[in-house]
Amino acid sequence: MSLVQKIEDIEAEIARTQVNKATMAHLCQLRAKVAKYKRELIADPKGGGGGPGEGFDVRATGDARVGFVGFPSVGKSTLLTSLTDVQSEAASYEFTTLTCIPGIKFWKGAKMQLLDLPGIIEGARDGKGRGRQVIAVARTCSCLIIVLDAMKDIQQKKIIEKELEGVGIRLNKKPPEIKVEKKISGGINFSSTVRLTHLDEDSIKSCCGLGRHHVRRRLAFLAYAVSPRTAQAILTEYRILSATVRINCDATADDLIDVIEGNRVRRACHEG
Repeated sequence: MSLVQKIEDIEAEIARTQVNKATMAHLCQLRAKVAKYKRELIADPKGGGGGPGEGFDVRATGDARVGFVGFPSVGKSTLLTSLTDVQSEAASYEFTTLTCIPGIKFWKGAKMQLLDLPGIIEGARDGKGRGRQVIAVARTCSCLIIVLDAMKDIQQKKIIEKELEGVGIRLNKKPPEIKVEKKISGGINFSSTVRLTHLDEDSIKSCCGLGRHHVRRRLAFLAYAVSPRTAQAILTEYRILSATVRINCDATADDLIDVIEGNRVRRACHEG
């Protein structure tokens, strides 16, 4: 079974599982598995995406790098041509741009590199089209502009955001205030300084891979009713046997997974 099929099967199981205290640990563990498979999919050279990355290896220059992201034929090439001296081909058919087209824009003394990226399609995060190459370049940008078709509804924006989120690009989000410090021994030390409404002790241990008796709770102001099973879900999947986990925000399971994965990028994003 391919990685894409595994991801689809797990996501289908998540969708049909009812969310409650009894299933929260299981759902957290499934989310951790999906995150691991997606990491492997991005790193796998045979994971799809239309061959090697010729035309996408554009050297970064200037003070900032801005990428134009969107579906095919929404005006990315026209926008680049209007802002720079580069003539990026535009036509009435889809996939006019097949490689990354760079341009330079000077604004108030700053030199910005603008990148016209090929249009992505739904499923780009799984390697469809040239999704892997496009998203790999998007991860290197300091800012992203999502170019939308004004004649279509806002659902197109949600699809683009979902594709970017699926490969670890977090748009307009601050890093969660979570510290996970691995240790050689001592089990899991879990502490929180805020009221947690999305996570509990069992959910966290589940992602690391331990049973309840290994955890020494030091909860400063935890007002959430900790269920016996939900906090086991995130540290088990990653086989983390000993660590200090400090949570200083109302974190979700995905926030904790992001911190453990350690490969997420956070970018400012604007729509136009």
